[in-house]
Amino acid sequence: MTPFECASRMEYICQALAQQGLGPLQPPLVFPRKHVEKIHTKGYLEFLDTCWHDWQAEGNKGEAMPTVWPSRSMPSNIIPTHIDGKLGYYALAGETAIAKNTAAAAWLSSDIALTAADAIVQGEASAFALSRPPGHHASADQYGGYCFINNASVASQYLLDHGFNKVALMDVDFHHGNGTQTIFYGRKDVYFSSIHGDPMAAFPHFLGHAEETGHGEGKGYNLNHPLPKGTGYEMWSEKLLLSLQTFQQYGADVLVVSLGLDTFENDPISFFKIKTDEYLQMGKTLASLGLPTLFILEGGYAVADIGHNTANVLQGFLSHSQN
Repeated sequence: MTPFECASRMEYICQALAQQGLGPLQPPLVFPRKHVEKIHTKGYLEFLDTCWHDWQAEGNKGEAMPTVWPSRSMPSNIIPTHIDGKLGYYALAGETAIAKNTAAAAWLSSDIALTAADAIVQGEASAFALSRPPGHHASADQYGGYCFINNASVASQYLLDHGFNKVALMDVDFHHGNGTQTIFYGRKDVYFSSIHGDPMAAFPHFLGHAEETGHGEGKGYNLNHPLPKGTGYEMWSEKLLLSLQTFQQYGADVLVVSLGLDTFENDPISFFKIKTDEYLQMGKTLASLGLPTLFILEGGYAVADIGHNTANVLQGFLSHSQN
């Protein structure tokens, strides 16, 4: 199985950033695991680190993939000791495989996000984390949707730990950021909003409805905008403006953007119709909030176009910010 999430996505983005004079690209710093451990459970991270070894130890060939889940007919909080059971327990979907270097890549991706977050802490007005694999589908103890460590959540927590008080977390990926929502659903120091394909018809299917607004202290700090097939930029941007107005009322002092580019009209696994030049306006609109802003790459699978679309968001943001 060849996943839509592939290494060439990064190559196209780097080329487009260079063409538009955006940069410079900087290597990531290495951060202590404690920053990720504030978001993900110890058991899950241990699974991620040992999965490949355990899979091979059973004589399995190829990539590790789950074959069974604790379904509605047999719910369980007991974690199996066998790797097949562990995979099913920690996987939220079956399309995401674990290979030899998956864990290392996930940890590196989180370091990239933390490096960009630290740039904001040090006083930069904006930064872009070119993170791969993406993260917004990963919850505290589950992976899926090509996501293993929730980079946007880890970065948001880092910002809160280093001087910021209220994070506005805007997910513009086509797919609902189910992992991010569940991580912050009971908290009020991170206001999460997502504009995405209606989960009645789009992955991850079981989360992302408009009536999901948070619980406990987090009640009222979760805003979902599920939208139908064929949504173009005009309707999409109305929801973005609504989210930004909500963030202003909330009193956010920093903005984190889960930057998915699979809202593009030619994306192979999505059904929105945003055009390449409209990503410039998206960036300008995000800049209108006037906050320190951290962009973290998520999805986007029209590989040949992802570079231009990513660069346009960033170029639009900078052009508005510099005016």
